[in-house]
Amino acid sequence: MDSFDLFGYHLLNQFAGHLHSLDLIMSFFAQYALELYASLFVITWFTLPKPYTDRRHTLVIMGLSGILALIINLVISNIWFRPRPFVTLPKSTFTQLIPHSVDASFPSDHTSGSFGFAAGSWNKASFWVRWSFTLLAILVAIARVYTGVHWPTDVLASVIIGVVSAKVTWLINPIFRPLTNLADMIFHYGKYAKENSN
Repeated sequence: MDSFDLFGYHLLNQFAGHLHSLDLIMSFFAQYALELYASLFVITWFTLPKPYTDRRHTLVIMGLSGILALIINLVISNIWFRPRPFVTLPKSTFTQLIPHSVDASFPSDHTSGSFGFAAGSWNKASFWVRWSFTLLAILVAIARVYTGVHWPTDVLASVIIGVVSAKVTWLINPIFRPLTNLADMIFHYGKYAKENSN
């Protein structure tokens, strides 16, 4: 471990275990990001006006960006194994708020997926979607260090992985348009909504 990781880790983790309400909030974001994102995706999908096919395509690309980020993480973690802070550090020097397996610490799946979703929305989705997904991603990244299960460079690298994944997915986004069209057909959105109204 390097001095940056030690400093950054203790900078955030030093607050853990002192304020119960803050611990609950951070533990929630650290553990239940997937459920929060799933809720945001569903709410956004069904609240968009029916003709907004391009906005729904953005949601599809956001989801695929997060998936690509997780695939990249899987490859990296199988090439290089980095122990988690609670495995490496003496027990008296940190506070671990949430249970976790002793799998690879680098990169952070939660953070990579979160920033894949968020970066996929940048300059493409509506204002509230961009900001809600991005704010949640930032909270998740901080919470993973605060709760004691990741090093700072784990989450910083994961931010990069998420953003790169989103850029790559947008570059090839036309090949996923049939997936959006299929979803529109299933839910009677876009051109399918118009056909059904005739």
